Amino acid sequence: MEFFVISLLNGVSYGLLLFMLSSGLTLIFSMMGVLNFAHAAFYMVGAYVAYSVGLKIGFFPALFVAPVVVGLLGAAVERYGLRTVHRWGHVAELLFTFGLAYLIEETVKVIWGLAAVPYRVPAALDGHLFTLYSTSFPKLRGFMMLVALLMLLSVWLLLKRTRIGLVIQAALTHPHMAEALGHNVPRVFMLVFGGGCALAGLAGVIGGVAFITEPSMAASVGPIVFVVAVVGGMGSLAGAFLASLLIGVMQTFAIALDWSLAGMLGAIGISVNEATPLYSLWKLQISQVAPVLPYLLLVLMLIFRPKGLLGTRAD
Repeated sequence: MEFFVISLLNGVSYGLLLFMLSSGLTLIFSMMGVLNFAHAAFYMVGAYVAYSVGLKIGFFPALFVAPVVVGLLGAAVERYGLRTVHRWGHVAELLFTFGLAYLIEETVKVIWGLAAVPYRVPAALDGHLFTLYSTSFPKLRGFMMLVALLMLLSVWLLLKRTRIGLVIQAALTHPHMAEALGHNVPRVFMLVFGGGCALAGLAGVIGGVAFITEPSMAASVGPIVFVVAVVGGMGSLAGAFLASLLIGVMQTFAIALDWSLAGMLGAIGISVNEATPLYSLWKLQISQVAPVLPYLLLVLMLIFRPKGLLGTRAD
């Protein structure tokens, strides 16, 4: 029971971090139809900005400053870069964000160097939140879960219960009508892109202190973010939330399990030995293949349900 509960809590906390990161990507795609390959790079910028700001004014002020800085950077990218290539279609947008990701990564290396920076857990979040059986649950993971849930609630209220949200949805579905009513549709799209990047920056503030803040951190989380977005359904925030929790819990449990097919078959009386074809594969433990499981899930989802769990867009 201790293993199950602690692994479940760790999986949920990791899944909520994935949701913080993937929600901005999902929001941008659902509102603008743009697949932002540079999204993980904005996550990295959020971590580095929070580190630098935190040295001056502390972690908690940086929690608010860093997303604003990343959001402004994202808005500038949309206004002076993405908007220009939009007329050439989705392929041009994809290539633009793909190149932008490398540009941001190299800029980070120039400013902060090649080595990891000492972005440490603040004293207020260092320690144990509670102890269950003999295992302690850290305060940082609890704080991560709280921030992710508050972010989910805020985005939902903004889109569904405010005038700004109505304007955003109107600009998406009926841009010419929204423009005829006096709304600046290009500005709306700029704010949406900037807001999505700000969410990535917020995830970077938390993820940077929870893991390692280094120039390769974007490359390490970038693929898993797209797995979450595709499995959940491109353009669906609810789908991204479910997929994040599913992948987070699945990976956490898989890493902790030392089961193998050979062992499970042996438990029911079926012997697997060195004479068995592909014996090395039968002996593989679940923990050894845990990093591959999200991508296996992605492949299966694309085969059997291309729109994802709750997807609404086919493009």
